[in-house]
Amino acid sequence: MIHTKFARHLAAGALAAMLLPVAAPVSAAKEIDSPQYRFGVEKQGVNPRETILTTKNVAKLSVIWTQKTKGQIFASAAVVGGVVYIADYSGYVFANNATTGALLWSQKIGTPFQSSPAIAKGTEFIGGTNGNLYALNAADGTQAWMATTGGPVRSSPAVRKGVVYIGSEDDKLYAYDAMTGAQLWAAPTGGKIDSSPAVAGGVVFVGSLDKNLYAFDAKTGTQLWAAPCGGAIYSTPSVYKGSVFVGSTDGSLYAFDVTTGSQLWVAPTNGDLWGSQAVDKSAVYVVSGGAGNYELYAFNVTTGALIWHSVNISGELGSPPTVADGVVYFGSKNDSLYAFDEKSGVELWSYATKNQVIASPTVVNGMVFLGSNDGNLYAFGLKSKGARSNEDRYVN
Repeated sequence: MIHTKFARHLAAGALAAMLLPVAAPVSAAKEIDSPQYRFGVEKQGVNPRETILTTKNVAKLSVIWTQKTKGQIFASAAVVGGVVYIADYSGYVFANNATTGALLWSQKIGTPFQSSPAIAKGTEFIGGTNGNLYALNAADGTQAWMATTGGPVRSSPAVRKGVVYIGSEDDKLYAYDAMTGAQLWAAPTGGKIDSSPAVAGGVVFVGSLDKNLYAFDAKTGTQLWAAPCGGAIYSTPSVYKGSVFVGSTDGSLYAFDVTTGSQLWVAPTNGDLWGSQAVDKSAVYVVSGGAGNYELYAFNVTTGALIWHSVNISGELGSPPTVADGVVYFGSKNDSLYAFDEKSGVELWSYATKNQVIASPTVVNGMVFLGSNDGNLYAFGLKSKGARSNEDRYVN
């Protein structure tokens, strides 16, 4: 979920059309999928198998194609089987060829989307602000089933072993059968859930606006523990090697033991943490926003000690970072997408869209997919020799 303080009341607009591409990215030997928000069910925000884009060539990224949608894009893209799936705030869902940008289909659902799609076994799952969870045929966007919660859904679904987990602003975490949409259980918290669930080791982790991180049994919905934080939790927890990490609006990044919920460490930043963190063996990465302190941080995974932080980034930050092959990607409300060196915190590249960037970038197969509030889905890649930009070529 992308924090709604930035996004909730923004209006949608612009015509839908398809871009005719002429450039192609460098192709991977074997394509990797990014099937759901933050790459996988543990929500680490890391693509560990990216090998095309590196710190040495990321500065050569350029726009390969764009898809004009009908509204602003707050959600992140899923990429499966060479297809990019995205939803916009006007209530449309799109599927594009990942390499060429060719529009494969679009469907009007009719509710604003801030939830990012999850793809599993030919079905696309996505939550709507009207309180519904939708299951769509990934081949054409037709509806397979719909389930209704008791409040708006801004959380992004996690799909694991035939079950769809998603939070709602009715204060509950839900589990649904992925095939039928039958509700398996609903677990209450003490506040609205805009956080997206993470799943690992038979446990579902999710944050609540009641300032607690919760752990529930994935099969029964039984609460296992609740760990207090100093502020509301909009961000998505990340599970990595026995720890679960989550940011809070008190400006701190927390690490808890996945089994007991005991606090392992807490690391302060200079601003509120609305967006989710990314974690790998090198560090936990998080962006802070608010009060003019816009920084990217890297903390030690085990101790929480500060490794480095990049200051003076322009524009309020809310786009959760994505890490791939030594590069940290994130967006800013100054309209830009950034790429920073994972080890040093040095800026390597940036690109200015035409409006704020709140969505988290998806990095897969040598391409970066990003939705902007300018209503475009951008596909960045390394151009073939002689290729030219297509970003302004639309069919109206």
